Amino acid sequence: MTSTPKPASTDAQDILADVGDAWLWALGWALATLVPGVIVLVWPQETLHVLGVVIGLHFLLGGVFSFVSAFSRSYRDSGSRLMRILLAFGSVLVGVMCLRHPMQTIAVLSLVVGVFWLLSGLVTVYIAIADRGRAHRGLTFGVGVLGVVAGIVVLGYPAESAVALARLLGLWLLLLGVAEVAVALALRSADRRDLQASDMPPL
Repeated sequence: MTSTPKPASTDAQDILADVGDAWLWALGWALATLVPGVIVLVWPQETLHVLGVVIGLHFLLGGVFSFVSAFSRSYRDSGSRLMRILLAFGSVLVGVMCLRHPMQTIAVLSLVVGVFWLLSGLVTVYIAIADRGRAHRGLTFGVGVLGVVAGIVVLGYPAESAVALARLLGLWLLLLGVAEVAVALALRSADRRDLQASDMPPL
C-alpha cells in the first residue's frame, strides 16, 4: 500500500516556519550582512549619506529575515519567539532611522547601530542560554557574543569621520556575516543528517 504525499500546508505560520527553518534562508541573511560589509570596506571614502543608506538597507532586510526566522520551529519557547519578533521590528526602525537625512550624522549613526547590535546580541545570548533544546546553541551563543562586542566597540570608538566609521562598521559586518555563514552551514549539515536518517530502513 502506497502512502499518499502529504499536501503542502497553506497556513501562514507553517509557511513561515518552513522558510525560517531552511538553511538557505540563514545563508541569505549571512550574505545580507557580508555584502554591505564588503561594500563599505571597499569604498570607505564614500559620503556619510551613502553609508547611511547601505546600513539602513541592511537593517531593513534584517527586520524581514528576523521576522520570518522567529516563526521557525527552532524557537520552541514563546518568549524567545516574541523577543525575536520585537527585534525584527527594532531592526526595521533602525533601518528607517539610518535612511532618514536628519539622522545621518556620525554620532547618531554610531549610537543607533551600536545600541541595536548590543541589544540584539544580548537577546541572542539569552536565547542560546534559555533554550536548552535549541540546535547549535554554541554557534548561536557565539554570534550573540560577537554582536555584544560589536555594539560595545561601535559605541566606545570615537569615529571622527565617515571613513573611520565605514571601516569600523564594515569590519564588524564582515565578522558577523562570517559567523552567520557558519550557522547556515551547520543547519545545512543537520538537514543532511536528518535526511539520511529518514532514508534508512527500519531495523
